[in-house]
Amino acid sequence: MTLAVSSGAQAETLVNGIDAAFPPFAYIDQDGKAKGFDVDSLDWIAKEMGFEVQHKAVAWEGIIPSLVTEKIDFICSGMSITDKRKEQVDFTNPYWQVKNVFVAKADSDLTVPMILTGEKTSGRQQVTGEDPWLTKARKDPKHKDWNYTKRQYSASAMAIGDVLNGRIDAAGMDSAPANDAIKNGLPIKIVGTFGTDKDYGCAVRKNNPKLLKKLNEGYKRLMASPKWDELIAKYKP
Repeated sequence: MTLAVSSGAQAETLVNGIDAAFPPFAYIDQDGKAKGFDVDSLDWIAKEMGFEVQHKAVAWEGIIPSLVTEKIDFICSGMSITDKRKEQVDFTNPYWQVKNVFVAKADSDLTVPMILTGEKTSGRQQVTGEDPWLTKARKDPKHKDWNYTKRQYSASAMAIGDVLNGRIDAAGMDSAPANDAIKNGLPIKIVGTFGTDKDYGCAVRKNNPKLLKKLNEGYKRLMASPKWDELIAKYKP
């Protein structure tokens, strides 16, 4: 565990690994500060549960290895709970649910079937839940007409950028960053959904029941407090 001792309070400091570009859940703002729904949630939980938290931006494709090798203590950053990830880490109880969506330009007439079967190029963030689902589903004989070309990105925002500049036709992602981009005025729209809904949870290293219990209790208290509704109203995740 990555521990530090603050002067005076003698409280342990735990490091939360976050995606630097996954609004509204976690991101680094123009001043280099960590912001987002998950960041504010963990700040409240840390105060409530008697520890301090530091938010550290980590490349998403390397964030679970960073947790396993003890470079960070947990991950609360819009991470979907999957069976594959459960092989490496433990998860808290779910605290949010999202859908898989495709986005395209606001004036596009694309549909989800057209994206999958119309020889279109679609982008997806690396090491995310929607990518394995699409890859697995494409191998199903009933989807033999799927002929899309996949392009991978290190962040969903980069995929949206390439949608807007015409390098790709659409991008698959969680509904949260898609809605956030639309809320912030980007000329894109959600074309439709695919796959199954996903639960977000915080990841901790295996065999760390004490931290898992602390985070679960912290989220339980947060969801029962007025602060939870304040955060939802603020970030609209």
